[in-house]
Amino acid sequence: MQRIHFYLPHKLQFGCGAASECANDLLAAGYRKVLVLTAPPTLSLAQPLVERLGEGKAAIYSEIDREPTIADFRRALEAARTFGPDAIVGLGGGSVLDLAKLVAALLRSAQDVAQTFGLNLLRSRSTFLACLPTSSGTGSEVSPNAILLDEQDLLKKAVVSPFLVPDAAYVDPLLTVSVPPAVTAATGMDALTHCIEAYTNKYAHPMVDIYALEGIRLIGASLDRAVVNGSDIEARENLALGSLYGGMCLGPVNTAAVHALAYPLGGEFHLAHGLSNALLLPAVMRFNVPSSPARYAEVARALGAGSTGSVEELAGEGVKRVGRLGRRCGLPATLQEVGIPRDAIGRMAAAAMKVTRLLRNNPREMQLADAEAIYREAYE
Repeated sequence: MQRIHFYLPHKLQFGCGAASECANDLLAAGYRKVLVLTAPPTLSLAQPLVERLGEGKAAIYSEIDREPTIADFRRALEAARTFGPDAIVGLGGGSVLDLAKLVAALLRSAQDVAQTFGLNLLRSRSTFLACLPTSSGTGSEVSPNAILLDEQDLLKKAVVSPFLVPDAAYVDPLLTVSVPPAVTAATGMDALTHCIEAYTNKYAHPMVDIYALEGIRLIGASLDRAVVNGSDIEARENLALGSLYGGMCLGPVNTAAVHALAYPLGGEFHLAHGLSNALLLPAVMRFNVPSSPARYAEVARALGAGSTGSVEELAGEGVKRVGRLGRRCGLPATLQEVGIPRDAIGRMAAAAMKVTRLLRNNPREMQLADAEAIYREAYE
């Protein structure tokens, strides 16, 4: 059994009302200047935290209205350095949390962000960091990853380091109730992709399997419910927990080809990350099934399939169930539907093949021609 490393927040609180504990903990620890990073849609959710911290002790940076670019990060870092906080709080979706993690890490660092892209190149983090997710998707509140878009290269780039794991995470399902149906669907499919790719990963591990399978079960049973009725607290709790489990899988084994092929969709066409994963997940699963049918059969069972039929038949049923879930949630089913031109397939495949840190995790080796074939399958 291979060695494995889990890096988790020192404090991880889950449950309805957990968000209210963040301000109490910051005050008890004696932090004097707290910068809260958020986005316009979640600004109202950040206000109670700022008010609880007290006048003059907190400021809000909310100029995050898309998946962040390197330029977006530099602006946020400049604002943070001007304010001079001794604690950073990220309150928002995965983009906000990723930005908050990088701001906290580089606030007092001589490193430039461009020097940190890759695995374990970030040298340190000295600023306290807390994260509160307002959507159930990336699991960024517990992961060692942060993603930025390099607009020059038209490719998303990752910083992966244990220094990016927050000191504290407060996962409060009530913060996700106001998420619109389309965003709920896309972020939920992102979380499902994390769990499926972790479980079927070349480096899958029994310690991770537990979280991955339970995440698949929770998300598969609850995502369409939350899309139809955002106030379904049980469904929101299940999604938040499933997303959290998916985030816990990212450090030890990470994702694979779905995410690698999704990056060019976001990089060139600015397609939302969760939607990119949803569009590609069935086709990549179908490609991978021959390499590990037993694993994909377990994915199908976690999604509610019975145990009748061969392992190969069950694995195929899992692929079908993922596709049906996306359609029930109202997501587009093809690249053509979201306006991706067919003539982009070649250059997207070439770009995806550069994401070797994820492709090496895929259970089946993928060549350029395979990537092109998957994009074509997902196109229509």
